[in-house]
Amino acid sequence: MTDSKQLRLFLLLAPLLSGFILVFAFPGWNSNLAVWVWLFPMLAVLWAWRDLEGVKVRPFWRGYLAGLAFFLPNLWWVRHSSRVIGGAYDDSWVGWGPELMGFGAVIGLSAYCAVYFGLWAWFTHRFARPRVKTLTKDAWWPSVLHSLRCAFLAAAAWVACEWLRSTTVFTGFGWNGLGVAMHRNLVLIQAADFVGVMGLSFLPVFTACTVWNTLTRLIYAYRGEGTCKTRLDFTVALILMLVAAGHGMLQLTAKPGESVKVRTVMVQPNVAQVDAWTGRLTEQIYGRLDKFTRMYASARDGKTPADLVIWPESALPVNINDKFHQLPEGWHTRYFDDLLHSGDFALLTGTEILQEDDKAHVSAVLFHGNAASRQDYHKVHLVPFGEYLPLRDIPPFSFLRGVLPGDFTPGVQTEPLRLMKPDVQIIPLICFEDTVGRVARKFAREQPQMIVSLSNDGWFLNSIETEVHLANAIFRAIELRRPMARATNTGVTCFIDTHGRVTSRLDDPDTGTSFLEGVLPGEVHVPLKGEMTVYARFGDWFAISMLLVCIATWFSARLFRPATS
Repeated sequence: MTDSKQLRLFLLLAPLLSGFILVFAFPGWNSNLAVWVWLFPMLAVLWAWRDLEGVKVRPFWRGYLAGLAFFLPNLWWVRHSSRVIGGAYDDSWVGWGPELMGFGAVIGLSAYCAVYFGLWAWFTHRFARPRVKTLTKDAWWPSVLHSLRCAFLAAAAWVACEWLRSTTVFTGFGWNGLGVAMHRNLVLIQAADFVGVMGLSFLPVFTACTVWNTLTRLIYAYRGEGTCKTRLDFTVALILMLVAAGHGMLQLTAKPGESVKVRTVMVQPNVAQVDAWTGRLTEQIYGRLDKFTRMYASARDGKTPADLVIWPESALPVNINDKFHQLPEGWHTRYFDDLLHSGDFALLTGTEILQEDDKAHVSAVLFHGNAASRQDYHKVHLVPFGEYLPLRDIPPFSFLRGVLPGDFTPGVQTEPLRLMKPDVQIIPLICFEDTVGRVARKFAREQPQMIVSLSNDGWFLNSIETEVHLANAIFRAIELRRPMARATNTGVTCFIDTHGRVTSRLDDPDTGTSFLEGVLPGEVHVPLKGEMTVYARFGDWFAISMLLVCIATWFSARLFRPATS
């Protein structure tokens, strides 16, 4: 094989290797090492030490390859959503139509998300590539400054691309950013209360880039081709990591302030999505919800053992207004009145609210005392292609109208729900919303607050999606410093403290599986002082600042580009 062919093969395989290594940082493997080393093969392409002998790097497409190598296996669980529509209960074949649609969903979403890897690679190669001569032969201080500038721009571009991915094109898809890959590094992720989960992504990229530049100097010096051996830029990266770790240790060891205890019970029905649609289990589902609630919340000797009972998203087999008259008239009112009279507790449930004006909402309803005493929250951040069809009258999107015949209407209010006894505000997040920090922060008030997430991950069967969803969700508790109670249909139902620690979760004690019917009781300690973190006040300020830095860099390069003769 000629040198040119070997080089082309390397330019193909190195990005694929980077993307593949990054897969291991997420649930299923949870390798902390992968977070820090995955970028090196990619840097070998974008920041090559030697001239590539006339072979074009094409940085966007190299980054795009890395993105595909990461997202295709990372988002494999997405295929189950269309399979469930086709009647799937498990991985058994359900027909060419649903299976091909599932594969198409994975490929389409991965192809879209990979664009931002490509955009990052293009920017990093074009505007942040270090000059090898400056790194290896100049004095230590210009070498260090040049390295830090390049590493900073590469890390800033990564954060900016994650923010763009989470906000653009049909409200964005921000799952599984590099900060989420650090979800088990409890010390470092505490900085999310300052910079948000996307801001956490800065550190691994910045560190990898300074390590790469340090290796460049050392290898050139070893070969006798360079004179500079400084490691000060890498030291700066270590100091930055120590600052983040110090903040984390202070948060984790701080003495807890005063709190109010909310005795909470979460019910996990574990109802297959196919069964929820058919309606054949309606009576059984209502009966089980009633039975589990009474078992853990009904008054005994005049005392009620729970303050709040939580049912997950879409827990009710029939929309709460029963618009299509599937139940006897007034059935829901009698059902909730009877249940709520069994004890002095509040009940929060997910449901659909279909109104007479044909508006439909994905909602959460908080009852206390009786069915008439209720507060409603309508989901404000809908899932594209799940809860509404973007551009439904324009091909090729119009071809999916048979799958999604109608759209839900997003809510417009981000007011917390209020639990009366004890007096605590509830931040209600439904499904996808617990992965979107900019939505959750809109509910933050300087009051005692707890986050309640209602999810139905039954769309994705018994896949790794439930763990992936949890890994993305825990950062809302850190960003806002509010404890979270997370009630799901199929798992993972759990309690999360203000540091993002899962303090209790519903699992089978023998097999460890979270795919089971059951109840998780626990106590949520809600801080009396509703701290307003930097993230709660200013949201994605850090990510937006990094985007502005990248725009300014691009603009200045255009403005001061040397004139060609």
